[in-house]
Amino acid sequence: MAAQFGRRLRRGATTTAVAALAVAALSASQAPAIVPGGGDSGKQASGSSVPDEGSASGDSSYHTDLPPLNTPDKPGTSIDLPGSGEAEAGIPASVLAAYKQAEQTIASSNPGCNLPWQLLAAIGKVESGQARGGRVDDNGTTFSPILGPVLNGVGFANISDTDNGEYDGDKTHDRAVGPMQFIPSTWATWGQDANNDGRKDPNNIFDAALAAGRYLCANNRDLSVKANLDQAILSYNRSREYLATVLSWLEYYKRGSHEVPDGTGVLPSGPGPLNPGGPSSSPSPSPGNSTSPSPTPNPPKPGGSPSPSPKPPKPSDPPKPPTTPPTTPAPTVQRLENAGTGKLSATAGGAFAERVAVRGEDAKGKVVGKVAVQFLIVGDTDTKFAGGAKKAVVTSGTDGTATAPALQAGEKTGEFTVRASVVSRTVPAVDFTATVTERQADAVVRTGDKELTAAPGTEFADAVEVKATNKGEIARGVAVKATLIKSADDASPADKGPHFKDADGGPLRSLTGLKTNDQGVLVLPKIFADDTTGTFLLQIETAGGAKVTIELKVAAPA
Repeated sequence: MAAQFGRRLRRGATTTAVAALAVAALSASQAPAIVPGGGDSGKQASGSSVPDEGSASGDSSYHTDLPPLNTPDKPGTSIDLPGSGEAEAGIPASVLAAYKQAEQTIASSNPGCNLPWQLLAAIGKVESGQARGGRVDDNGTTFSPILGPVLNGVGFANISDTDNGEYDGDKTHDRAVGPMQFIPSTWATWGQDANNDGRKDPNNIFDAALAAGRYLCANNRDLSVKANLDQAILSYNRSREYLATVLSWLEYYKRGSHEVPDGTGVLPSGPGPLNPGGPSSSPSPSPGNSTSPSPTPNPPKPGGSPSPSPKPPKPSDPPKPPTTPPTTPAPTVQRLENAGTGKLSATAGGAFAERVAVRGEDAKGKVVGKVAVQFLIVGDTDTKFAGGAKKAVVTSGTDGTATAPALQAGEKTGEFTVRASVVSRTVPAVDFTATVTERQADAVVRTGDKELTAAPGTEFADAVEVKATNKGEIARGVAVKATLIKSADDASPADKGPHFKDADGGPLRSLTGLKTNDQGVLVLPKIFADDTTGTFLLQIETAGGAKVTIELKVAAPA
């Protein structure tokens, strides 16, 4: 998934032609202006954590097809470029979901970047033809690795192996890998696990798209600023022709796009990782120096007359436009339904056993897969998803189900809401109520057995210490109430005898807001005796109902 940085077209007729087409395309579509020519102004970011500003050290390929210029609001500006109009605007469902998920994730973690998903789509188109037209499995992983040319210094950069062949299968030199074409050393720094499968896989479009987005946002770039946008694209591949091509696709996708089924996307015809060693990667021969043999007539058949040469087409016969096979429109999600989510409840500091799950359906109730769903924690709570975020974007599987990451309860008790909604579509959200209850203990005991005594008007020399457990485990952070009660039959606070002291030094015979520490232990504040002698009771009760009663004796010295 990732960027093959510093790649450029081979120089020669191919570069010149593409540059001319890029300039013409951008001019006709009124896309941002670019500087033609060159393609030799930067360096491949082969291992640094932040894009490097050096000079290029080698060439590598990328797809040079430009978008059609059938701009609806600019009639008459089309030129004869590769592509088939509306079909080119189709983006495979999984690939489109990955781009939108990356946009949402970065908008949450780095809103100042202002990354549009269309930029990822433009780079994905140029780098791999949208993952070979969306040929990915249910998890978004390409059916076979997408590999760029060997970076051995022959026409391209010379980059020795950095991953022991783990990603590119080459233990001698590196190759760009995946639908977003990252070289392994750069993937080691920028790789992401966007689909929560526990692996950072450059051949997974979700992982690759998020990694590319984070790379483009490096150095605190604001991509809504033209200079930063150009810099980000050039950091991906330091070529002006590359910049022109990506910008043209960016503007094209901003004017409109639509979702098509996986595997039905239009493949590029120009050179690139899908055919890095093909003839389209090489410079075209100069006029007058062609070594191609001239066509010869068909040889005569034995016993017959020579076969006539094929007749050239009549000038009046117009060339037939290329045909695009019809595709079945992808179903559109119209609503989200609860996919069997149970009761959402956990004690403070604990994990929720249940996870929120929703299912996307169309207007007829049929499941719709590959839908980007956002889960958002709403309300006055410190509960978060695993990993520490309050927002998560998950793409549903082929069964239409999207399951949120596990919820981790904070210390704040009470109810809050988990809201599920479809990314970039106006579909009614689904709300789930979740509850965090206070920590509990089912047992509490005094840690010592020494008799607690004091003389009238003095303080008890020994502190009272208790330990709480729950189901045999240490009960951390459990709320505790300590009360000096009237009697074993009357648990109301006593009006005489031992007492705690309030902030002003006055007697206080009931304490709340106490909590056990990480070892489940609580040491009570100092206890003082008044002038009343006798045996008194201290009752300690935990959240969860566990209780222990401790005797306190006040007697004059012998």
